[in-house]
Amino acid sequence: MKKTSTRLADGRELIYYDLRDDRVRDAVDRRPLERTVTTSEVRRDPLLGDSVAIASHRQGRTYHPPADECPLCASQGERLSEIPDSSYDVVVFENRFPSLAGDSGRCEVVCFTSDHNAAFADLTEEQARLVLEAWTDRTSELSHLPSVEQVFCFENRGAEIGVTLGHPHGQIYAYPFTTPRTALMLSRLAQHKEATGGENLFDAVLERELADERVVLASEHWVAFVPYAAHWPYEVHLYPRRRVPDLLGLDEEARSEFPQVYLELLKRFDRIFGEGEPPTPYIAAWHQAPFGALEEFDGVVRDDFALHLELFTIRRTSGKLKFLAGSESGMSVFINDVPPERAAERLREVASS
Repeated sequence: MKKTSTRLADGRELIYYDLRDDRVRDAVDRRPLERTVTTSEVRRDPLLGDSVAIASHRQGRTYHPPADECPLCASQGERLSEIPDSSYDVVVFENRFPSLAGDSGRCEVVCFTSDHNAAFADLTEEQARLVLEAWTDRTSELSHLPSVEQVFCFENRGAEIGVTLGHPHGQIYAYPFTTPRTALMLSRLAQHKEATGGENLFDAVLERELADERVVLASEHWVAFVPYAAHWPYEVHLYPRRRVPDLLGLDEEARSEFPQVYLELLKRFDRIFGEGEPPTPYIAAWHQAPFGALEEFDGVVRDDFALHLELFTIRRTSGKLKFLAGSESGMSVFINDVPPERAAERLREVASS
């Protein structure tokens, strides 16, 4: 992998990740852009204890542009985009309309390929491995920023999810706090560790799932399963067999095997609802240990956390979506219409040949 860092016309950082070491990235952003001005502010909810990002400048962000005006495609002639070069393998750049910025963190866009009509599942194993290396590198770099406490790599796929740009891409949020979801996991981790005299909750969950009927795919270094209490109609958790706190902790064997396993999972997701159905909308979310202090979680250290990816769709059956209505949105109590055992069975049925 070759990494080349440059700057866009408005001062934002852009980084090329190339498969070939001899690629030269010296294209200049020729757009007449002014410096990006953001209004990001993080406010703390006194009743729930969680944080909300207020970012009014995002109202003006690019919304469903035609394919020939996609800002994530490479620049061609006088059609200039966010990527100055005429081609790329993987590219990462600071979001022009970030939810978090400055002392409130940082948001980045990750373009998985220059092919506008592709999806992550269409990548070769070599390309998918390059994306993994980009995620890992950005996790490392962002963790050193003084305002950053947790790094979240994720992909939103599909208009039903709320995606406004059709080009295959994901995002990275670098939060100035530990997210509520992670804090809940850490709290449960601390409680379980104390109650059992030191047992790790993630290890216990993985052991239980391996012994049950919800395993979807198992390889030498990775395990994918539908969790016992799945929130979403089709939800898969992907764990490395060796517990590590973040992407940086993965060894070479796990890194090498990841593309094959992950691409297979994504292809199965597109087969869930049968032939002729539009691509399955999904969210793919990496959960990593925060880089900040963990004093509030008694007895927990960073290495107790288990890196894992959660992949889920909001489509519950053909042509129907799972909406977060009163119970889910109002009380955070999910109601799942698809039994996890049946979801796992379906994901095994649609294995690629």
